[in-house]
Amino acid sequence: MTSDDIYYMKKALDQANKAYKLEEIPIGAIIVYDGKIIGRGYNSRNLKKNPLGHAELIAIRKASKYIDDWRLEKCTIYVTVEPCPMCAGAIVQSRIKRLVYGCDNKKAGCCGSILNIACEPKFNHQVEVLAGVMEKECSELMKVFFETLRKNKS
Repeated sequence: MTSDDIYYMKKALDQANKAYKLEEIPIGAIIVYDGKIIGRGYNSRNLKKNPLGHAELIAIRKASKYIDDWRLEKCTIYVTVEPCPMCAGAIVQSRIKRLVYGCDNKKAGCCGSILNIACEPKFNHQVEVLAGVMEKECSELMKVFFETLRKNKS
């Protein structure tokens, strides 16, 4: 883990906080290429009524548009929570070099928790994964969100 990893994870947390304010599951993602943020995203499934409104997919779409290519081979994606199977697959398919995430996702995580799509040797691309960057902060945001959600449903 480097100081850059912490810096960029803070930027991903900024995205997660945008989702939180919109009462979306607070997950944020950013994509970095050559020291520059080229894609940002936060969960917007409820807001847009779209199951594809995951932070990672939004950031990948924006980064691909910026680079004008679907291959993001020299990029790092920072995500506050371990990606789900759909997002892990998109990260592999977009050829992202490196994934850095904050906290594990024990219910749907597919970069080490349940499965490891990102590092599956049978695929033609494997992603370098670093887990646990700002884990406490990322986990706490999720915890507070779901506690508030349960409290408001009571």
